[in-house]
Amino acid sequence: MTETVKGPASYFPSIEKKYGRSIAEWKSFIHASPLTKHMELVSWLKTEHGLGHGHANALVAHTLAEANGK
Repeated sequence: MTETVKGPASYFPSIEKKYGRSIAEWKSFIHASPLTKHMELVSWLKTEHGLGHGHANALVAHTLAEANGK
């Protein structure tokens, strides 16, 4: 049986398909950014990289949770 992916990671296949970059690349952009706050990073991904709000939010939420050991 295949386990259904839930939460922010459920957006990852569509993010990779729509924007042509791997999730690892997006995470490296987030880590390299001088910004640290969730909504600052979401806004930055939207304005600088053209991501939609849901996709940017999912990437930031997952990356920050991972960095915090959650």
